[in-house]
Amino acid sequence: MDSSLVIGLGGLGVLLALIVIRVPIAYSMIVVGLGGAAILSGPQIVLYQLKDLAYAQFSIYDVSVVPMFVLMGNFASRIGLSRDLFNAANAWLGRFRGGVAMAAVAACAGFGAVCGSSLATASTMGQVALPELRRLNYAPSLATGTLAAGGTLGILIPPSVVLVIYAIIVEANIVTMFMASLIPGLLAMVMFMITISIYCWFRPEAGPVGDPLTAQQRRNATVAVLPVLVIFGLVIGGIYAGAFNPTPAAAVGAFLVALYGLARGRMSGATFIGALLDTAKTTGMIYLILLGAELLKIFLARGGVPQAAADAMLSSGLHPYVILLLLLLALIILGCLMDSLSMILLAIPFFWPVLVGLDFGMDEESLKIWFGVIALVVVELGLITPPVGLNVFIINAIATDVPMSQTFKGVFPFFLTELVRVALLVSFPAIILFLPRLLS
Repeated sequence: MDSSLVIGLGGLGVLLALIVIRVPIAYSMIVVGLGGAAILSGPQIVLYQLKDLAYAQFSIYDVSVVPMFVLMGNFASRIGLSRDLFNAANAWLGRFRGGVAMAAVAACAGFGAVCGSSLATASTMGQVALPELRRLNYAPSLATGTLAAGGTLGILIPPSVVLVIYAIIVEANIVTMFMASLIPGLLAMVMFMITISIYCWFRPEAGPVGDPLTAQQRRNATVAVLPVLVIFGLVIGGIYAGAFNPTPAAAVGAFLVALYGLARGRMSGATFIGALLDTAKTTGMIYLILLGAELLKIFLARGGVPQAAADAMLSSGLHPYVILLLLLLALIILGCLMDSLSMILLAIPFFWPVLVGLDFGMDEESLKIWFGVIALVVVELGLITPPVGLNVFIINAIATDVPMSQTFKGVFPFFLTELVRVALLVSFPAIILFLPRLLS
């Protein structure tokens, strides 16, 4: 075996060890990337590359969309937009058995459309919906499981920060990725609601009917949420229609959400400054992870690790769909160790060279779109997979009186639903590719 490949594989082992002992993923990738590249090429070459690497990485125009979408999400979470969404959904769905849980799922999808983060969606909606679910005596496992699973919708319903990063890595069109993710995201919302309905059919006591509302109360709740729907329509509709690119669309979205907060009397100076500071912290974290991923990619490329992995897979004689299944299983396992953004940054540089050499009966651009959406769905799955499942931990931190085992028990039906959705998306690529082909 080539010595460079041995060093590359050794570096990969060190990286996984650092992740297991909970060293932040950005620092782990930077240390391994710099150290490995210095061993392979010498410290002078590494220092020379560092001179321009950060500028080259962050001066890409597409990367500027990240802070704008993060800012829009921070505004949305601070002005109580999540509560408006939940109240509106609950007004129409709460009268059914398990309806308040369904309303929480619908609100998660709506909030994900202006937030773009699964962890933020789970945290925000957990604080909004959990008190109401408790008041109505929902089964603790169903209440917490629904919110943990519903939070995963934030990563796929456009706009999504992780989807943007994936598009940058594989050089796919961000607008096309947003188009492709809409139907699978809405499919997840519908399937989660069906799962709740089936669960409550077998266990009626787990999901009581919500409080009865008058027609006027229902109209008031709906009118209150109309500005949110208009904002989503302008941002995503504008992107789909070609009125503006994702970065100005995100800026328009952030401005409109802030304007909505001012109109409702919820946007104070402290709220505005707090949202800006949180955006700066989150964006700095994301950019540091991006820099670490680039350093790691340079080191592993020099060690020949991605190409060796691709050659091993392609020469294995396995059917392309078997190889795809193995890659998706690897993503689920990684989901037990790290957050969704880190998973995409770490895995895709390895997985993409393998996939591009396989025959799935589609061109390379379609393959980027198809696999990207499937990968994000599987990343969602990792967020609720034991023994870690970050969304489960977030909801459990809010519902401190519910044992972790109960939350994982409540998540299990949604886990099975997600497996069904993955099978559908793999078997029928048209579910993903239909909208991009139609709108292009």
